[in-house]
Amino acid sequence: MERSESRLRQYTLGVAAHLLLLLGWYLFVRLGDVPRYVMPSPVDTFRALGVSDYGWWANTLVTGTEIFGGYALALGVGVLLALLFTWSKTLESLMLPLLVTLNMIPKVALGPLLIVWFSYGVLPNTMMAFAIAVFPILLTTARGLREIEPDLLDLVRSLRGSRWQLFTKIQLPGSLPYVFAGMKVAAILAVAGAIVGEFLGSDRGLGYLMLQVQVTLDTPAMFMAVILITLIGMLLYGLVLGLERLLVPKDARVS
Repeated sequence: MERSESRLRQYTLGVAAHLLLLLGWYLFVRLGDVPRYVMPSPVDTFRALGVSDYGWWANTLVTGTEIFGGYALALGVGVLLALLFTWSKTLESLMLPLLVTLNMIPKVALGPLLIVWFSYGVLPNTMMAFAIAVFPILLTTARGLREIEPDLLDLVRSLRGSRWQLFTKIQLPGSLPYVFAGMKVAAILAVAGAIVGEFLGSDRGLGYLMLQVQVTLDTPAMFMAVILITLIGMLLYGLVLGLERLLVPKDARVS
């Protein structure tokens, strides 16, 4: 009962903070007499949703596909590489320095190359989200897998357990707190990656729409696009938090 009340209070404060932000935004624009093309009010911003020419639903779906697709790919590849590194120290010594070097490449610089390789569309932006999000998952998962007690692993091996059984029964459950720590960071980065990709070259999506309305100084539409991008990111992050609370005990979570 006490835990439920604490969680309710936490959610209430979170909602109140967002409402206060909207109120402060409205008062700043109205009382400060800020021009609409500089900063629209929340009312003007949400009115932009009624403009059908912007194709809000279609563009939101495209951006969401890029973010979730790139994130899912980063999660799969990151966990797989981390697992392979724990199985082979030689592979880790060979590949990890190379991956660190590749991660140092500014992802914006990859944009033109991705367009050349994959043309315009969802795929290059998905790959951009993947490229930015994969490294945190890889590093935290590898650390989590290394934190498993060696004696426990030796015990399973002595019982002739397969590598797959070792991973599913011991390594994965034990490393989940670290995996989710990387997943939370990657969720934020995947959103940034997809939008950067749309800014560099795209014919659809919320980032592309922002560039189109920028020409006419349609600031309400730009603000609305930012809000929708934020909501997609919040949805992804919320799903990760929900899975973490379902699978990882509270006292074992990595902040």
